[in-house]
Amino acid sequence: MDTVTISDEDRRLLGAWTADCAERVLPLFEARAPADTRPGEAIEGIRLFTRDGKRTGRLRAVALAALAAARDVADPAATAAARAAGYAAASPYIHPLATPHQAKHALGPAMYAAHARELAAAGDRAAGDAEIRWAIEHAPPAVGAILRQLPPFTPGRSRLDAFRDRLETELRG
Repeated sequence: MDTVTISDEDRRLLGAWTADCAERVLPLFEARAPADTRPGEAIEGIRLFTRDGKRTGRLRAVALAALAAARDVADPAATAAARAAGYAAASPYIHPLATPHQAKHALGPAMYAAHARELAAAGDRAAGDAEIRWAIEHAPPAVGAILRQLPPFTPGRSRLDAFRDRLETELRG
């Protein structure tokens, strides 16, 4: 199996982008669960990582906590927003084995942010497509460099798969 080489700087650039993607939809979660700080803490955790570059147990814990918050909230858009935050905090944990699943660490925040935006707009696909466009336009070159080391994704039929396919196609270059 092929391996992936990702520099610490590329992990920080990826982390900053994933935090930006997730932060854009965090208000959708906070509006439904204002007392639940877990997704916000996940975004704070990945922002801290982008400054000091250390993958800590706390970062992993806040990622998992945000994903738990996604399960605890009853609103689908809020669920997707919390998942975006959880995946953002997990983005530095891409491991060196080149598998298609590893791209989800990189792309999950943008995928779930688009899904959250679309769900909040009563299923208006234009809202999700606009969020994907924003993510593509704001992605640093490091994201494409990471994706090019991973096997390509074979898209399925879900809307999340469509988001991932568009991200991969555009960002791989």
